Amino acid sequence: MTAKASSDGLMEEIVGLCKRRGFIFPSSEIYGGYNGFYDYGPLGVELRNNIKQAWWRDMVQRRDNIEGLDSTIIMHPDIWKASGHVDGFSDPMVDCRESKLRYRADQLFFAPVIVAGETIGYVSVVECPEQQEIAEKAAADIKRKAAKQGTLEPIVLKDYTESKPEEYDLVPSPATGKPGSLTAPREFKLMFETKVGPLADESAVAYLRPETAQGIFANYKNIVDTGRVKIPFGIAQIGKAFRNEITPRNFIFRSREFEQMEIEYFISPSADWKTLHREWIDTCIDWLVSIGLPRASITEDIHPEDKLAFYSRATTDLMFQFPHGEQELWGIACRGDYDLKQHQEHSGKSMTIFDEASKEKFVPHVIEPSLGVDRTILAVLTAAYTIDEVPNDKGKVEPRTLLKFSPKIAPVKAAIFPLLKNKPELVERAQALYKKLQRRWNVFYDASGAIGRRYRRQDEIGTPFGITIDFDTIEKDGTVTLRDRDTCEQRRVTEDELIQFLEEQIDG
Repeated sequence: MTAKASSDGLMEEIVGLCKRRGFIFPSSEIYGGYNGFYDYGPLGVELRNNIKQAWWRDMVQRRDNIEGLDSTIIMHPDIWKASGHVDGFSDPMVDCRESKLRYRADQLFFAPVIVAGETIGYVSVVECPEQQEIAEKAAADIKRKAAKQGTLEPIVLKDYTESKPEEYDLVPSPATGKPGSLTAPREFKLMFETKVGPLADESAVAYLRPETAQGIFANYKNIVDTGRVKIPFGIAQIGKAFRNEITPRNFIFRSREFEQMEIEYFISPSADWKTLHREWIDTCIDWLVSIGLPRASITEDIHPEDKLAFYSRATTDLMFQFPHGEQELWGIACRGDYDLKQHQEHSGKSMTIFDEASKEKFVPHVIEPSLGVDRTILAVLTAAYTIDEVPNDKGKVEPRTLLKFSPKIAPVKAAIFPLLKNKPELVERAQALYKKLQRRWNVFYDASGAIGRRYRRQDEIGTPFGITIDFDTIEKDGTVTLRDRDTCEQRRVTEDELIQFLEEQIDG
């Protein structure tokens, strides 16, 4: 029997496995940790690199019109003035005066409790998958304690940015339940400041980039002049970004240091942008499926026109069912020509391109597919985490935890086992095969413990294939036993068949 862990405890189980098996650690843990920052351990580094390499190979190297870039984390501060980040990159913040906890106002929801047309109180809840149920239960408790007769009207939650000044003293804090302890929403700047150069005055202020896109826009003209590109074309970048999040939470889903995989795809102002936007949405979905996410777990959230940025033509978010609910994984936005024109105006440098096909000069429009590396890692961990039941060495059925990673991104591609560690001929043959495969892929050698226990250890870290060298390998036809992680099925293959199979599964 195979089953996913329940949603309630799934995040805790994933976090525990990541710590236990060396995927992800809290940053600065020996000093009590540092909220919003995470370190990637030996297996986490491999998983992270494999995801980035797969994205780069599929989105850049296997496409004829995408160029690569790696821009600096700290750039001229005028870039962030031109882009609007200095003046407008902030989140609405709310403090609880009693508990000293801080919330993002757009992630704090409230509603009046109305019985028979009379408002008898308010409820509040921090954004979560069960927020409606929590709010309704709290409202029922308020009605019961007030001993009010009549029908409890439906609880209609709104985020705290929609609250009115007269409601500030009525809405309770989620931390204490005390009305009036929340401050009014106010803007909280998200960019990390630093200083560049020997002086510590205002002239030295710079910023850690909050996104990678502006590095692409700032280098757009360099690539046009040196890359022999033609419209339409894209510039791709993988890099770190930093945001001073008010409430980093949900493990690596929302952190203060993260990594983005981003493309700015430049098109003619007269191009059929709706068709191109749809093509990019489909391309992004196909790629997520190719690294192991179930197609059924990916949905589309089309932003309504009244919620779009003033310069945006359309935005569609690819949503994924994370342990904490359905959330954005990949955003595909049509940004128009806003960014390039802003930099053209502020820098005084032309951002026009000459299109040979139309014989026209123009500032291109942009389609932007933007994906977070860390959110992708959490998504593949969520999709891969499975508990099933299999027989142990004695034939007794017992639960097994495994990660069903696609071979394309699995941290360890295969594990090689000698059946017995005290038989030199088995060990020698196994180590020879291990060294041979190690030249191509990240593989693991393990001779310690019963073979079933060795299989289980590899299952838990997501190794797709187990290769066992036994006496038939030495005494008969030279074949090895190839075991499949998901089905536990085993078959005999020659060494040549093994390498061909691994190439197809890992690199195909």
